[in-house]
Amino acid sequence: MNQFWWLIYPYLCLVVMIVGSLYRYAYRPMSWGSRSSEILEKKQLRWGSQLFHWGILLVIVGHVMGLLIPVAVYQALGVSHNMYHANADILGGIAGLMTWVGLLILLVRRFGDRRVRRNSSVSDMVVLILLFIVVTTGDSITLVYNNIVGPYGYRHTIGPWVRGLLILHPHVALMAHVPMIFQIHIILAFLLFGISPFTRLVHIWSLPLAYLRRVPIQYRARQQYRRHVS
Repeated sequence: MNQFWWLIYPYLCLVVMIVGSLYRYAYRPMSWGSRSSEILEKKQLRWGSQLFHWGILLVIVGHVMGLLIPVAVYQALGVSHNMYHANADILGGIAGLMTWVGLLILLVRRFGDRRVRRNSSVSDMVVLILLFIVVTTGDSITLVYNNIVGPYGYRHTIGPWVRGLLILHPHVALMAHVPMIFQIHIILAFLLFGISPFTRLVHIWSLPLAYLRRVPIQYRARQQYRRHVS
């Protein structure tokens, strides 16, 4: 099972993500997007979306710093083990809570607002629930596990394993004794990668660079326009 979960399964999810995204971009380009539902409900969307998107960006930065940068780099910079974990707890906890609260608002909106719910697809519901579970397990690690059980040295196990995946030489044995909560978090995260081409998550690969050079759209108030015409 270790060979499946920590060797076959991650690559299977990544291949599905890459091939599925390329296929959708090539053959279904008009479906590439997140299908905004702002016209149906704005207030909850504004708060939930802002908290989630800013929070998840910070979470991604934290994961890059924790998993892709070797411990030796931090040691060379004078960042001790205790200093790293203290900052990870505080900053990672804030970012994780922002993301979690944002997702909770979006979940309540998606399932609680009748208009939004009736215009939601099954994939919209599934991806939101899965995102919420992934973020909840991540927050449980940062805020609960690390402060009750103690900081786990994932930079010596999960970090090298992730870097091994990227160079096509993962060390499966490193994941054998990783705590269960970490394993569940990782497995669900890769599942999220795998289903992303078939959901609204596909829009994460789109960078709206065209907006930087697009001519601004000008709006006129309807009442003022009528007075001007008359």
